Order: sequence, then structure tokens, then C-alpha cells
Amino acid sequence: MDPDGVAKVLAAAAEMQQARDANIEASRAADADVELPCPAGLAYLPFQRAGIAAALRRPRVLFGDDPGLGKTIQAIGMINADASIKRVLVVCPATLRQNWYNELRKWLVRDLKIVIASSTFCRPDAFDITVINYDILTKHQNTLRSVAWDLIVCDEAHLLKNPKAKRTRAICGIDDYTSRKEGCPVLEPINARRAAFLTGTPIPNRPLEAWPLVHYLAPDEFRSFYGFAQRYCAAGDGGYGFDASGSSNLPELQDKLRATIMIRRLKADVLKELPAKRRQIIEFPANGAAGAVESERAAFEAHEDRLATLRVACELAKASDNPDDYAEAVSRLKEAAQAAFTEISKLRHDTAVAKIPYVIDYLRTIVESGSKCVFFAHHHDVIEAIAGEFGQQAVTLYGATPMQDRQAAVDRFQTDPECLVFIGGIQAAGVGITLTSASQVVFGELDWVPGNMTQCEDRCHRIGARDMVLVQHLVLEGSLDARMASILVQKQEVQVAALDTIAIPEPQGPLVPSKDRAATESTRRADIDALAARMTPERIAAIHEGLRILAAMDEDYARELNGAGYSKMDVAIGHSLAGAAALTGRQAVLGAKLVNRYRRQLPETLIERTNA
Repeated sequence: MDPDGVAKVLAAAAEMQQARDANIEASRAADADVELPCPAGLAYLPFQRAGIAAALRRPRVLFGDDPGLGKTIQAIGMINADASIKRVLVVCPATLRQNWYNELRKWLVRDLKIVIASSTFCRPDAFDITVINYDILTKHQNTLRSVAWDLIVCDEAHLLKNPKAKRTRAICGIDDYTSRKEGCPVLEPINARRAAFLTGTPIPNRPLEAWPLVHYLAPDEFRSFYGFAQRYCAAGDGGYGFDASGSSNLPELQDKLRATIMIRRLKADVLKELPAKRRQIIEFPANGAAGAVESERAAFEAHEDRLATLRVACELAKASDNPDDYAEAVSRLKEAAQAAFTEISKLRHDTAVAKIPYVIDYLRTIVESGSKCVFFAHHHDVIEAIAGEFGQQAVTLYGATPMQDRQAAVDRFQTDPECLVFIGGIQAAGVGITLTSASQVVFGELDWVPGNMTQCEDRCHRIGARDMVLVQHLVLEGSLDARMASILVQKQEVQVAALDTIAIPEPQGPLVPSKDRAATESTRRADIDALAARMTPERIAAIHEGLRILAAMDEDYARELNGAGYSKMDVAIGHSLAGAAALTGRQAVLGAKLVNRYRRQLPETLIERTNA
């Protein structure tokens, strides 16, 4: 070869190496100076921005970030950033279908139609994004193969580690070699212009298990199974035939993956950007548990309305001339509250039992990844049913665990690499133990008291922990737990944000979503007489006038959120006082609270008269 030819070859080789080095660097990047489309009020974290930017430069990508770093959000970010992505297939475990639907609705910046496929329904031609679970892929594989997808996303992609599994073949296909060897038809992979596989454990236990993923995502780079096995699996004759269960040249494999398909950041790489804990709500479709969820919902709403009526009666009784009226109203409220608590607790147990199969499936995806996790529940039968599914891979610590066995359960989970799941009762295992060998906490049930939940989280988030702790709440769509979890996470995040500035007292009592508190609830019965003594006839008249103006504006009795008149619990109190022929001093004290809450709807001169 002439000198010019040699120079061109060397230059091309140098350029290729430079590109590979740039890809390797981008695969670890914790930030990127790029502008990416994002819904108003939301923002990508810097390392998520870097991940999306790196993924867009590769036709096929393996998102291998640690759990909790937002791989789902980054995959959706790809859809936002590339307008040519119009037809998307999302494949995930059944337990994550609803969560994917929710996250797509939350993070997409384009109006794309989304559908969750079922065993009997799959119409990708009628929707922009189809979400389907691995279990039913083979049932719809002909339909899925008839579509030219712009992007296929496979979540928990380590579930494709077995090349003989139906779900793996449904996505990755069957090649000529396997077809001849097994005498089965050739099956083309699902036709997708781009692909994004998501897993926090791209090599779950040994390199052999990564072969189906890397061959699908980078077939030019990883062509031959035997070449891959010999180079990276220390393959050879193990005395009983070909053995590829080992590992070899792993640094080289990692560089090769990063240079071609893999983006992987560890929590330690981006820890400065992350809080000590991240909380997620994983919502399952109710499906077979719909009956339990509906019974729970109906009972809760009925009790909520009943309690709201009794709370109004208590508020109005504060202004009664007969002190026995208030005592009787409070007694009726307490009795109703206790009855509601008893019935709702039973129905929540029924819902928790109905949710067991979903929880088992979700925990199994964690176990199959080789990661450890801590699971908390409240009811013994729930704990025992889940523990029975994992056998020697799990330990339990709950109310029925003998005291002499409790520390042994903790020690085994902390030290035994084969013990992957700690299953604990919220009360029994929520304090006094250390479970820092895991950084993922999963709740199958919620406690009435938020502080008990935080205590459970802190079994992993304590001295000795090396990673950020990911906290996940598994809930059924439409269930009381779904409502409670949303409120719980919101309260906890507010507390964390305020820790450096103010001290927030621990919420007291059950964490049950309820209608807004009445404006009058801060006024104690014992203080009303003293406040009433300061009421002049002019103030009372002004307060009554304000109440009547608000009542006139509130003809729909707060059935619509229109910013006019009273809202929610104040409705009954406000209309009752407004309808009185005249207000007593005690009633005016309550009325003043309402008038001041809705002062923006009233003339300033009237507000001045009520507070004169």
C-alpha cells in the first residue's frame, strides 16, 4: 500500500477510535449542555439530560443505569426529543403497564394516543403508543410484526436473558442457526427503527445472560454466540459439554458495550444530584382485584360523606346555647369515625389480599435481576403468602416471628448473597434493625401513620448505607392505598424540603384523605363565649350580610369548582348560618371565619365592617 493509502487507513482508524472513546465518555456523562422538550412544571435531572442526548446519537441503546435513576423518564425523553418517533411499542412486566401509561401521560409533550394491550385486544394501528406485557407477546406477535415501529422500548430487559424463552423469541426472533438446530421456523425480530432496552442489571449474574440483549441491539458488533462465549464467558469443555457459565475479559466487554449501545451511570456517579431517598408510586391495573377496589371505594366515600355531615353538625353545635348539644354531636362523630375505621380496615385487608399476585410478580422482577430489596406489609396472611413464593431466597420478620429468630433473619439478609428479599411487618421490622445491604424498599401496604412508614424506610437509609434509597409503593388503580400513597409521598417530600429551615411536627392520626377542613375548625367551643362577647350588633349584621352574599353566589352548593361561593365542607355551615333569621353572637364568631376565608369574593368595605 502506498504511503497515502496507509495514512488514510490510519486516519480512519484514529477517527473510529476517537468516536468510540467519545461514546464511552458519553455513556458515563452526568450532564449535557442540551435543550430537550419537557412538560411545563417538570424537568430532567442533569444526568437524565445527558442520557437522553447520548441515546439519541445511537439507533439502539441499552439504558443500564442503577435502579431509581429514571430510565423510564429518559426513554420518554427520547420520544419528546425526536419528532420522527411516532409509533412506539413499550414492552414491560404486567405489573408495570399502568405505571408506564401514567408516566407517558405525565411526561410526553406531544398529544400521542396511548393504549394498554390486553390478552384479547391489541390494535397498534389505531394508537400511537402501545403498552404490552411480556406474558401476552406471543399471542399478538403477528399483529406486532405487521407494524413498522419507530421505537421499541423493553423495560426490565434482563427478563430477555434466556434465548429459548417465548418472550425473548417474540421480540428478538429466531435466527437461521437456531431454526436448523431446533427444527423450528425462522422468526424475524420485531421491526423497529430504534430500540431502547432498560435494565438496572444488564449482566444479571454472568455475561452469558447478556447475549440475547447485546446481539439484538448490536448484531454487527456481537455476531457470533460462540465468539462471545469464548471471549467473555470463559467458555470451553467443562467435562459435560460446552460450558459458558464463567466470565472473562470483563473490562473489555464493558468498554465495548459502552462504545456501542450501553449508557450506564451508578448512583455514586450522580449522588450529588439525588436526595437521600427517592419515592415512587407503582400503580397496577385493578383487573381481577376490581371488585375489592370498588367495595373499598364505595365504603370509603359513604363514610367520608357521613363523617363530613357529622363534622358540620359539630361545628354548628359550637354556637348552640345548650352545651349538651356540642357534647352529643362530638360523641356521634367519634362513634361514626370508629365504625368507619373498622370497616375500612377490613376492606383494605381484602384489597391487600387481592393485590398479592401483583406484588409477587413485581418482586420477582427484582429477584431475577439479582438485586436485594426490603419488602414491608401489614397483614400476616399477606406476608406469609409472599414469603411462600420465594422460599430460601427470602427471610421474614413480623409479629409471628419468634424473638430468638429475628436477628438471625437480619444477619442472613445482610450477609448471604443468595438471600435477596427481606419481608417484614411494618410494626415488627420498622425499628431497631439495619438492612443496609439493600437500597430498594418496597411497600405492599401502607400504615395509617406516616411516621411508621418513614421508620421502615430508614432500615436501609442509615449509617452504613452506600447508596441512595429507592422507596416504592405498590398500589392498585383506584384503591384507597393509591390515594393515601400520593398524599404520603407529598407530605414526606415537603418535610424533606423544609428540614433545613423549619421543624415540621409529625402528622397525627390516620392518614385518610378527607374533604377540606371547615374554616371554623380552628375555633374551640371553649373560646366562643369570650369571642362572642366582643361582637357588636354592627359586626354581626355585616357578617350575616357577607354570608348571604356568598350563599347567593353558591347556588350549586359547591358541586362545581367555579371559584364562587363556598367550597366543600364550608357549604353546609355557610348556608345554614346564612339562612338564619338573625345570628347570635356565637354564630357570628363562626360566620366571621367563613367571611374572612372567602374575603376576595366580598367588597372590601364589608370585610372592614366584619372585623371592626
